[in-house]
Amino acid sequence: MAKKINVALIGLGDVASALVQGVEYYKQNPSKIIGMLSEIEQYGVEDINFVLGIDVNVNKVGKDLSKAIFAEPNCNNIFFKPHNLNAPVIKGPILDGLNSNIKNIIPIDEKQPTSDINQEIIDKKVDVAVILLPTGCHEAVKFYANAALDAGTCIVNGMPSHVAKDPRIVQKAEKLGLSIIGDDVKSQIGATIIHRSLANLFPMRGAILDRTIQLDWGGSSDFCNLLTPKPDGNLVYEEGKRQSKTEAVIANLQNKDTVECQISAVDYIPFLKNQKEAYMRLEGRIFGGAPVRVDITMFVEDGNNSAGVIADCIRVSKIAKDRKIGGVLHSACSFFNKHPPEQLEDYIAKIRLVEFIENKRER
Repeated sequence: MAKKINVALIGLGDVASALVQGVEYYKQNPSKIIGMLSEIEQYGVEDINFVLGIDVNVNKVGKDLSKAIFAEPNCNNIFFKPHNLNAPVIKGPILDGLNSNIKNIIPIDEKQPTSDINQEIIDKKVDVAVILLPTGCHEAVKFYANAALDAGTCIVNGMPSHVAKDPRIVQKAEKLGLSIIGDDVKSQIGATIIHRSLANLFPMRGAILDRTIQLDWGGSSDFCNLLTPKPDGNLVYEEGKRQSKTEAVIANLQNKDTVECQISAVDYIPFLKNQKEAYMRLEGRIFGGAPVRVDITMFVEDGNNSAGVIADCIRVSKIAKDRKIGGVLHSACSFFNKHPPEQLEDYIAKIRLVEFIENKRER
């Protein structure tokens, strides 16, 4: 069993930047590893090998991945500068990837040739392809998911576009014996996971949750993209992201059909850079119908908050590949993603994931 996990990153934004920085930092400082699951013993951070980057930004294409992750508009905090990774960044097809305000901050060169994505993934012997494209570019996500499968590669879909919930892609993955983890990565300690935990606390303690809101804002390119108006008057945010977050928060509540739940991205504030801030408010009733209200604010470096989860997804994907398991890894999806095919309470999802890692559960 090969120990090395060859990884291609599709979309080199702030999550990719934090992921590459963190993995390469931990390789040199193994005693300082935090933010990754210790239960995954088959593979360590030292086994993650970045071999390919795919983007359309003219300032990233043609560079080594170690340099491309710092090109604007990336604004994740810089905590480690990796040496040359021998991982070229190639240009992929744009498709619907720039159909938002993000086109104003990502420079492209129409004359720059588009690479043969399938062949490049094959040539680099990629084990796991991680999709980190802008929210809302559904056509591009499906293109890369299919290209990865055609090249014999497992998929980790960090975006809300349907991959793990797309019947055709899932059927193809099952036939080829390649795994899928998706959709829409849960941050490690993010607003959604905190909101979900508090929402689930109400019924666990015999209380009733009546209404809840969550407001998010930040300064990364992701927020620039999410707050783009579409021709129908809605924001890009509405194209899966709101549904994904709302489902993650209230899916396991018995009264989910009557809970008033509003989750919104409210503003793009460039000077915040990759810091994301959020406000959550939960209102309900306790004994005797007395009211209870919880208000929380939080801030976090958004790229780092997803990077550790992605690193775990990569390692779990390689375990599945070693076992020749194709299709959706339900235990991993339920634990790692906001919008999985099967929503489970987090502690149940964690138990099932560990059972899968220990080879006590099929998927």
